[in-house]
Amino acid sequence: MVKVLGLDCSGASCSAAVLAAGELRAQRFAAMEHGQAEALMPMIQAVLAEAALGAAQLDLIAVTVGPGSFTGVRTGLAAARGLGLATGRPVMGVTSFAAVAEAVRVEAGGRPLIIALESKRQELFLQRVGPEGVGEGALVPPEAWRDVVAATAFLAGDGALRLAAALDRPKADILSAAPIDAAHVARLAALRWRAGLELPAPRPLYLRAPDTTVAQTPPPA
Repeated sequence: MVKVLGLDCSGASCSAAVLAAGELRAQRFAAMEHGQAEALMPMIQAVLAEAALGAAQLDLIAVTVGPGSFTGVRTGLAAARGLGLATGRPVMGVTSFAAVAEAVRVEAGGRPLIIALESKRQELFLQRVGPEGVGEGALVPPEAWRDVVAATAFLAGDGALRLAAALDRPKADILSAAPIDAAHVARLAALRWRAGLELPAPRPLYLRAPDTTVAQTPPPA
């Protein structure tokens, strides 16, 4: 009975979930642009208590690694790595793209899927998933969206509504525009664990440079 704690705060939300024996035992989710660092640990404590599990009883901890908010990605990774270090449990990285794909896997069937994630800029993070496999994720400017998105593709992710509007696509092509939920992160990790596959390392996937300003060194007097 694999027991997984899933975490996400890579976008405009924060969530934690516990999956055990293929069933969702506990879940917390809140939409938020800021404050994930303060919200995540109480969520983790709440879902573990509801699932009647101690952190050391987990088999696996899974966390989204981006792309998304730099602060959110760092917050989730720090929490997951800290728990992993304290308990000796392995920590698996799940891309934000993969978490969205898992959420709509059944609905997509064999039709191509474009996952669109908000970047808080004009660009969107886009990745194509199709029968031929999974494409490379990229930060794509609006003028290139039409070249990337096939006319037959479904859309999913928190950037799907903006992408559909820009390309005059019907809402029926949008499988989901909901934020990432940690329940899907946990489910994807459990599937990989049960299949005996290698667990991806929890390394951040940013796909762009951070929004930081480097202080200028004053000239010598």
